[in-house]
Amino acid sequence: MKIWRFLVCFHLVICVFVSVKVSLALEAFTGTYGINYGRIANNIPSPDEVVTLLRAAKIKNVRIYDFDHTVLNAFSGTGLELVVGLPNEYLKDMSTNSDHALTWVRDNVKAFLPKTQIRGIAIGNEVLGGSDQSLWDALLGAAQNVYNATKKLEIGDVVQISTAHSQAVFDKSFPPSSCIFKENVVQYMKPLLEFFSTIGSPFCLNAYPFLAYTYNPSQIDINYALFQKNEGVYDEKADLHYDNLLDAQIDAAYAALEDAGYKKMEVIVTETGWASNGDPSEPAATVNNARTYNYNLRKRLAKRKGTPRRPKSMLKAYIFAIFNENMKPGASSEKYYGLFKADGNISYDIGFQGLKSSSATSSIESLKVIRAQGWSGSNSLVVAAYTLVLVLFLNS
Repeated sequence: MKIWRFLVCFHLVICVFVSVKVSLALEAFTGTYGINYGRIANNIPSPDEVVTLLRAAKIKNVRIYDFDHTVLNAFSGTGLELVVGLPNEYLKDMSTNSDHALTWVRDNVKAFLPKTQIRGIAIGNEVLGGSDQSLWDALLGAAQNVYNATKKLEIGDVVQISTAHSQAVFDKSFPPSSCIFKENVVQYMKPLLEFFSTIGSPFCLNAYPFLAYTYNPSQIDINYALFQKNEGVYDEKADLHYDNLLDAQIDAAYAALEDAGYKKMEVIVTETGWASNGDPSEPAATVNNARTYNYNLRKRLAKRKGTPRRPKSMLKAYIFAIFNENMKPGASSEKYYGLFKADGNISYDIGFQGLKSSSATSSIESLKVIRAQGWSGSNSLVVAAYTLVLVLFLNS
């Protein structure tokens, strides 16, 4: 009888262990809310302080645009889940040299696993539709070589490969159901989609209602862009009603994917946000509008629902960004997307607290405990299951 009960319990433990591994393999994004950690600035808090800030805010999903080892070490043992970036300037080399891709993945990803929970690698950013067309040719090869490197290094089941696209890849995005990929993009996009479909990666979209409104203020109701009460937009072709612009932008991407033959591919928003300051030509870049957009977006994501075109596919989004970045080039608004100021205080109140708050201070102590223990949540679950088996066996 003891042996029988032990075998049953042992089988239960194996199921728990396998389910944990499977969940890690399938989920590069936990929940619905994430954030981008841009660092084009010379006055922002240290990576260790950023970890404290994110844990106090209970933001688990984080994207960075490079593979800085200081950041990767700071995230070690924290439970935060990270997507690292392979910058655009690496694409040509990675595309033509699989050995370099293998070395890069070994030194900058595998070397930090499992303590730093790297869940994905973003291959470039906004390549297709961008100004450097030579990178268009390199993108697929780089993605394939990096993916093959993860398989050779036996981390392909926990590290997802993807690339983020801007709105520049689309044509006829209004109404959403009419959206297709641009003619000059589709010859590069289709092979990329085929590869990502094969390996189970999502379509990653950088979507900015702020920019759409800034470029078309006479055609877009700002309340529609800010998730405020408005008449909405009716898509007659699809017989769908939209009450906010972000949902429409996402469904335009779904329509383009369907047109290209990839109806089942998930869309994840890898960047979205609203600037709190800008040039005179950007009058919508105000603190009040930024607060309204980000507060309402947070509520929208908390509902864990989909879009009108994909109501059963829970929307997931990474907010841009943690900090204002004082060295970003371009329009003034580029420097003011941060939910937090450079000193760690909030830019405006959407329910988070700055570094100097009491909860952030207590989070520092919690972080020290977690790092001292060196256990991840999945390991703790497995240990608890084994403990249960032992107790049942001894008491049987």
